[in-house]
Amino acid sequence: MAPPDSKIISVSRDDPDAFAALFDRYSAMLYRYAVKRLGPEVAEDLVGETFLIAFQKRHRYDPGCTDARPWLFGIITKLIARHHRRERARYRALERSLPEEAADNPVDRALAEVAAQSVRSELTSALAGLSRGDRDVLLLIAWADLSYEETATALGVPIGTVRSRLNRARRKVRATFGGTDPTKEHSDG
Repeated sequence: MAPPDSKIISVSRDDPDAFAALFDRYSAMLYRYAVKRLGPEVAEDLVGETFLIAFQKRHRYDPGCTDARPWLFGIITKLIARHHRRERARYRALERSLPEEAADNPVDRALAEVAAQSVRSELTSALAGLSRGDRDVLLLIAWADLSYEETATALGVPIGTVRSRLNRARRKVRATFGGTDPTKEHSDG
């Protein structure tokens, strides 16, 4: 069984090379999250910067927190906030981009592109229209798969704030889609 994160961080205070275990454990997860938020152009740099900051602050890490994910996601979320203008530009670019996956049949491909473009455009507009705090909560829960408690820890806010921000973000995104969830398929019957 792998040691808990708090043990790795504690050991790394005397043996800095031990900190590499956290990188091995969480870098891919943080990278995927950063790619979704800002694109691959800066994600790798942000992950590296996240671990550099974490390494520098490892002496202040609370050993009572066995899971370092919320701490690391908190760091990367703050770094992403610094890139907020680029993030907004990326959302605008996504509105204009074509879907990444295409069907084999040219007719199906064309229909899929039109449908995906429509939903993607509305979704990216909805995300761009959210406040930074609301967007951070929504994306940490949806894309990083953090719990409410972990999101609160990552952002340094009370859990009630996470709940209210998430509720507000969901309401605004649903309103963009006429009160429906764009991820759910609706039948005609």
